[in-house]
Parts: sequence; structure tokens; C-alpha cells
Amino acid sequence: MPKHLMINPAEMRAKSSVDFTPIPINQYQRSVADELAAGSLGKDDVLRIQRDMMLIRAFENMLDSVKKQGHYKDIQYDHRGPAHLSMGQEAAAVGQAYLLGIDDHIYGSHRSHGEILAKGLSAIQKLDDQSLMTIMRDYFDGDCLRVVEKDATGDVKSLATDYLVYGALAEIFAREAGFNKGLGGSMHAFFPPFGIYPNNAIVGGSADISVGAALFKHVNKRPGIVIGNIGDASAGCGPTWEALCFATMDQFKELWEESHRGGLPFIMNFVNNFYGMGGQPVGETMGFKVLARVGAGLTPDQMHAERIDGFNPLAVIDAIRRKKEIIARGDGPVLLDTVTYRFGGHSPSDASSYRERDEVEAWQKLDPIKTFAANIVKAGICTADDIDGMQAWVDEIILKAYKKAIDLSLSPHADLKKKACLLERVMFSDTRVEKLGDGVSDVRMPLEENPRVKQLAGRSRSGLDENGKPLPKQRCIAIRDALFEAIIDRFYADPTLVAYGEENRDWGGAFAVYRGLTEALPYHRLFNSPISEAAIVGTAVGYALEGGRALVELMYCDFLGRSGDEVFNQLAKWQSMSGGLLKMPVVLRVSVGSKYGAQHSQDWTSMCAHIPGLKVVFPATPYDAKGLMYSALLGTDPVVFFESQRLYDMPELFHEGGVPAAAYEIPFGEPDIKQIGNDVTILSIGATLYRAIDAARELQEKYGVSCEIIDARSIVPFNYEKVIESVKKTRKILLTSDACERGSALQTFAAKITQFAFDDLDAPPRGGG
Repeated sequence: MPKHLMINPAEMRAKSSVDFTPIPINQYQRSVADELAAGSLGKDDVLRIQRDMMLIRAFENMLDSVKKQGHYKDIQYDHRGPAHLSMGQEAAAVGQAYLLGIDDHIYGSHRSHGEILAKGLSAIQKLDDQSLMTIMRDYFDGDCLRVVEKDATGDVKSLATDYLVYGALAEIFAREAGFNKGLGGSMHAFFPPFGIYPNNAIVGGSADISVGAALFKHVNKRPGIVIGNIGDASAGCGPTWEALCFATMDQFKELWEESHRGGLPFIMNFVNNFYGMGGQPVGETMGFKVLARVGAGLTPDQMHAERIDGFNPLAVIDAIRRKKEIIARGDGPVLLDTVTYRFGGHSPSDASSYRERDEVEAWQKLDPIKTFAANIVKAGICTADDIDGMQAWVDEIILKAYKKAIDLSLSPHADLKKKACLLERVMFSDTRVEKLGDGVSDVRMPLEENPRVKQLAGRSRSGLDENGKPLPKQRCIAIRDALFEAIIDRFYADPTLVAYGEENRDWGGAFAVYRGLTEALPYHRLFNSPISEAAIVGTAVGYALEGGRALVELMYCDFLGRSGDEVFNQLAKWQSMSGGLLKMPVVLRVSVGSKYGAQHSQDWTSMCAHIPGLKVVFPATPYDAKGLMYSALLGTDPVVFFESQRLYDMPELFHEGGVPAAAYEIPFGEPDIKQIGNDVTILSIGATLYRAIDAARELQEKYGVSCEIIDARSIVPFNYEKVIESVKKTRKILLTSDACERGSALQTFAAKITQFAFDDLDAPPRGGG
């Protein structure tokens, strides 16, 4: 149904004011004894909080020693990878994780070792022994477990702790037994069975991804919340603001059906250590002073924003408890400003010359590990000797994991060349899934009753009549109709499929491909988003990482520049960086323009084709558009689906019988011969197919030159066999597309054709944009 929110001029122009409510700042004041008396924590809980903070500190002290001195406990190791450490921030991580279950998912930044360990330790505490053993045995066929169980002592939870510490360290050291086959490394490590989802090397990179994860939970009614952990400096990143705007859309609470109405189950948590590398957001590179104020600019409830003391784990636990209650009422999302401090530099190579030693020492005097230990000793929960014993236990775990992680006989490097090339195997999943998730698709009406489906049933499936003469376009199935048929069919088959982007819902999209979907689909499956290209793609990434399928649109190809990181660094990379564990079933639709000048008419297929991890297609006929869209929406790889605005009304002129009404798939990578010839081969990408046809007709009529015309259809992957066979016959090839010739996909095609068919060519390949 169309939007129905009346914009009343009398109301909008009336004199008024906006009132803001006070933002709580560090309001938590209870002591350990208070929490014990209230029954919210027991003695074992308090000891576990202390233990977890100490383990995280020991883990990162070990990494700091390795990076700065080349050894730990006098055991040499040269680690050449990154290590962005967070000594000082342990209370913020442990406090956040304390109440979270495995259905609560965290996404983090490049400084996330502590968050990984804290969330993992919390999960170990909550899971029973059988569940823990099942997870460890099943994860990558038990590769990590086999290393740690050889000398295991103690109970299953102790084994799981060894597993967590070793698995994270092995990943940091690029070992094959690491949590992500050593392909993620320090800044990308994660472990989904414990609710630990990808961390990100790009500042603010997890902002929109985590919003997409929360969107998946909301749309598909999955339990748990999502927390996006990003640094305070990332508040200056465009995608972070876009993510916040997406997360706080009014439609979640005002337009979506009652069954899905309510705010996203999401907390945007700014881990505020007051530095972005060397720059200081407060007083230098930003103007907000108190980061929690940002929430006031987004929603009337100010995103329930609050600043909390991240040096006190109990204050963080209290905040998470209260914010989870808000989310459970459907009143999310929430913004937290968690104050903390990193004692070290941005990385071990950073001398911290941008801050005074007195400042660091002032914070170190408040070191949460020391102050919390003193508080629990004062409360009579344990003795100083008990703390020392805890430290010895922690040091033993870290040392054991370190020895195993650097031993190449136990922990070989991730070998990208063996086993048929690991990287090649995990770059694409190349799998086909009929439906993601269980259940039945939410729809408004039977498919056969859809008005557009009925309308298309009366149109010719071909653009030619029985005598081969062209029919009027308005009487035929066009490319926009063929795309619609594939898309609506998949919406009825896959309950997780959602579509959103710029102007998707209310009038069929900018180019009428979605006309008819509004009647068929409820709001939570088809909706408009902010004009926030980064968030559109980034949230689709998060939605897919959680197990859903997203179809998103940027309207114009030129707008890819507004979502560059999300397309090139996020959408393309997570399957490979996860060691093939995660899938990325996202289809990104973009159109190539023809009439709006330099900023709305570019063909950027080559930019996408250049990036490993993306599949790129550009159909030019209705038959190919429908078949390739089916393949895209049944696969589990990211596809950038290019469409030409010149061709949306083009009927089918090549495939005998026209566009089948039934479902069918066209495999990626297979070009199609549109016209058989003998004298010259023309390889076309996109809309230039029809100009090639016209040129071939003229060449035949005027000069008797017979052209064989091949439509690439797919750019990545691409099978050269048909092209090479054609070149062997014609001995000449011309390549054509609308893209700029310099650095184009045509240049790659020409180079490969020269390489594969050098002896068969009478002249070099020619052509261009």
C-alpha cells in the first residue's frame, strides 16, 4: 500500500519549540556490596568479572610484548601483522558481555580483541557442556579443537576457555586453525556460535552492518539484540551517521504492520576512549563535547542516549540491563556513550607522542582491573592472595595458547595455495539455496491475483510476431517486466527476502521494475530507505551475514561512489575473510543512465569487476535479465546487477519463443551468441548490443560482411570458450560497451582474448567505450 502520512501545512508552519530531556551522564553509583545485597550479582559472578578482565589484559599484554620486543616470556616470535590493542578498556567489554547470550550478537571495530574474549567467556559460562562440545567439534570440522584438546585438563568450560583464547590468537597469527582459517586476522576475527560477529578494519565499518543485522532479527523475528561497537572518532564517518538514520526510521514504529511494528533491537555503542588514532574528537576534530548528545538529533526520545562509566564493569552491566528492557518494549534503538581509555598507543608502533604522560598516568591510577580487585577484596569476596592466584591461572592459559599458536607443527600457516587454493575456494560460495530460513513468506495476496501478474499474462512473451516482425513494445514483456517476474516469484518462495533502497515502495521504483510489489508485500519486506547509499549497501551486508537475503537498489550506477567502502570492502570481502564460513546473498541493483549528464550516466561495471569477491552481470535482453535475476536471487554470493535505462522497455528479440513464463536460471559467466556470422566477431556489454546489431546489418547490406555477435551478459565470472571459438572462425574481434575505454572490462577481455587466441587473430582486438 502507498504511504499515508499526511503532511499538514498548518501543523508544520505552527509556532512551537523542541524540548530536550536531560541526558544521563555516569549516573550509576552502586557498590559491589550494593549489588550483592540486591541479589543482582553473586560472589561467583563478581569473581568471574574480575577473572575475565584479567584474562583480556594478559592476552593483550602478550601481544604488546610480541610486537614491541619480539617475544613473550622470553619465547621468540616475529608477528608481522597488526595488533590494535585495548589495554584499559576491559571493563567496558566484560560489562557489556555479562548479560548477553549467544542470540545477542556483537559487531566490532579494529580494536576488538577484548570484545571477542569477553563475549566468548560470557557464552562459555551460559552454555551447557554438551552444547559447548558440539560447537567446538562442528566448527570447521574441529580443526581448532584438535589443537587444544591434546593436553586439556579440567572440565569442559576450561577446555572451552583454552579453545577461545587459542582460536582468537591463532587467527591473529594467521594460522589455519584460527577462527576464520587465518584469513581474517586481528582486525576481522569473529566466532558466530558465541554471538561474536565480524569486527572491522574500517573506522565505523561495523555501524551500518550491525544495523542490518538488527534489521534481520526484526524482520524475521529472531531472538536477541545486536550491538555495534565503534570508536568515538567514527562519529565523524558518513556511514555511521547514515547507519543511525537508517536505524531510527519512523516507519518501523508508524508504518510497519502491527506484527512487526517497533524499533530495531539495536544498540549503537560508541567505545569512547577520546582518541581517533592521535586526533581528539573532544576539543579538536569534533564539536559535540559529550558524544551522547548525538542521540538528540535523531529521535524525540533521543535514542535513550546515555553516557556510562566504562571503567566500572558494574555500571556497564546496569546500562545493558536497562537498555535491553527498552528494546524488549519495542522502543529501540539505543545509543550508548561508553567512556573508557586505552593505556597504549593506537598500535604498538605508536609512541603516543600526541598525549601527555601525566594524562595516561592519571587514567592508569584508575585501572579497572586494579580498582575492581580492590573493591571485591574490600567487600570480603576474596583475598589479595586469591587475586594473585587468579592471575597465575590466567597467565598459564595465555602462555599455553601462545606456545601452540607459534608452533608451526601444531598450527601451520593458512596456506592459500594448497587444497586447490584456499582463497579461490572461499572467495565465492557458488551455492544455490531455494529459501533461506524456515517458515512461509509473508505476502498480501496469492501470486496469481496480483494486478501486474494478471496484466503481464495478456502480453506477448516475444517482441516478434509469427512472421518475425516487431510488435509494439507496449504489447510485449519488456526487461522491467522480466525482472519483476523473477523478483516477485522469489519473494513468494524465500521468507527472508527483503527489498529496499531509494524510492522502492510507493510507485514501483524509479524505473517501474517494482510496480506490483507494493500490493503483494507487507512493509517489512519492501520499504523505502533514507537516501543513504552507504547504509543501503552496508545494512544489506549485515542482513546477509545474519542469514537473510537482501535485494537493494541505488537507482543510478553513479551513486556507487557514495557506497564505495560498503561495496568494495564489505560486500566483497566477508566470504573470503571468514574462511568461507559466512555467505553473502545480496543483489545490488544499479542502473546505467543515458540522459542526465556526467553524474547520472556512467557505466561503472569495470570498477566492480576489478574487485575480487563480486559477481557482476549486465543483461541486455528480457530473457537474460529474468534468468540472471533468478540465478542471483538463488545464489549465496554478492551480485552487482547492472541494468540499462535505455532498455527497460525493450522486448525479447533473440530467444526463440520469447521469455518463458516459468522460472529458469541462466548460469553466471556464460556469454550468448545473439547472431551467427563468419567474418568478424563483436563482443558486447550492455546496451551496445543493439547498436552492434544495427551496425552488423549495415555491414552485411553494404559490404557483405558477416558479423557474429556475442552478448557478454556476465562480466564476472566470464567463460571465454565461446568467444575463442568464434575468433578462431572469424579471426577478428571488435569489443563494445558504454563504459570509458581506459581501464574498462573490455580492456581485460581484449587482453585475455589476445593471450588465449594470439595465433588465431589476424589483427589485435579493437573497440572501446
